[in-house]
Amino acid sequence: MDRLTSMAVFVKAIDLGSFAAAAAALDLSGPMVGKHVRFLEERLGMRLINRTTRRQNLTDVGRAYYDRCRVVLAEAEAADALATDQLSEPRGKLRVTMPVHFGRHCVTPVLLELARQYPALELDLSFSDRIVDLAEDGYDLAIRTGDLDDKAGVIARRVARQRMVVCAAPAYLGMHGRPGQVEDLPQHHAIIYRRSGRIRPWLFPRPGQPPLEVTPVNRLRLDDLDAIADVAAAGMGLAWLPSWLVRERIQAGALVVVLPDQPEFLYDGYALWPQTPHLPLKVRLAVDALAAALPRFMT
Repeated sequence: MDRLTSMAVFVKAIDLGSFAAAAAALDLSGPMVGKHVRFLEERLGMRLINRTTRRQNLTDVGRAYYDRCRVVLAEAEAADALATDQLSEPRGKLRVTMPVHFGRHCVTPVLLELARQYPALELDLSFSDRIVDLAEDGYDLAIRTGDLDDKAGVIARRVARQRMVVCAAPAYLGMHGRPGQVEDLPQHHAIIYRRSGRIRPWLFPRPGQPPLEVTPVNRLRLDDLDAIADVAAAGMGLAWLPSWLVRERIQAGALVVVLPDQPEFLYDGYALWPQTPHLPLKVRLAVDALAAALPRFMT
């Protein structure tokens, strides 16, 4: 007899409370259900169920075996579903939440290309710097940057590394001078990113040590990265921003990279999704597409 089939019959008999109920649900005869269970018991060399004319009870071994059979059957179903996915296309709604600027400039182009490739895929995109609960808010996927809090039931995969650079307008540097090293930054005015009431320090890598945290003098604090870049281009101070965000401004000469010889801090970007025995095809393809495409946006 097939062991996996016998496991499924055994689990069904326990779930429904009797061989007769399992037989009806599986379209088998009562004796055949008993035969499957006896096959497992003979193979294991021990009794799984204590049976009388009126009732049946799992033995201690039977209880442990039942729990493991449920896991094995779930994994087998997930494997079958995965194989089926390989022959199908992603379809239905993909709900994604992402940071406003990173999402709009980097993530969205990748997801739109995926939607062009698969016409049956729907996109429901939310742009917010608010941290959401994936399960509670009904999202399939979340994109987040920076440090992640450990959370049960959530899987994370790094899909990008943002290079952070200090930049300023030529007019500011002409008036205030150019810092020669990180230690000079506190003497300069800066435009600082502030979110949820918290001022974020600038980070600089150090070999074998935690990053150096620097918070320059600041009287301009904004919660919008694009606005910070604009204010910096207006000559109001230094800014610490992702290189992809200021690339065009630097190419146009509106901003200049300060401390070009200083190693850049790498700000990681992650894709997060709820832990599940079988990752839906639409989520898997989206994560793979982001991991493959986002690095080219990070230069």
